[in-house]
Amino acid sequence: MSTATDSDRIFKALADHRRRAILDALKDAPKTTGALCEMFPEIDRTTVLQHMRVLEAADLIIPERRGRERWNHLNAMPIKEIHDRWIGDYAQNAVSLISKLKTDLEE
Repeated sequence: MSTATDSDRIFKALADHRRRAILDALKDAPKTTGALCEMFPEIDRTTVLQHMRVLEAADLIIPERRGRERWNHLNAMPIKEIHDRWIGDYAQNAVSLISKLKTDLEE
């Protein structure tokens, strides 16, 4: 992750459950914008497109134009960088504490 601004954009993008659902929809394969809009019938197309713009600004989706269609690809690297920076270190510390607690209880 290059800057605090980049991580702020990523956290902002991940904060909304609909944007996380869009990313989940792209996990297995890229989808067209139309297909993504159809997956969220409870919100209008304009709202879906606004969510996609936030995801694109955070570099979490990469659009690709193919003729009249726009295919959206998941870019998991920013999520991995968040994991490496935040979750990995905290998880390691938690595992160490649990291991120490287990050792202390066994003694």
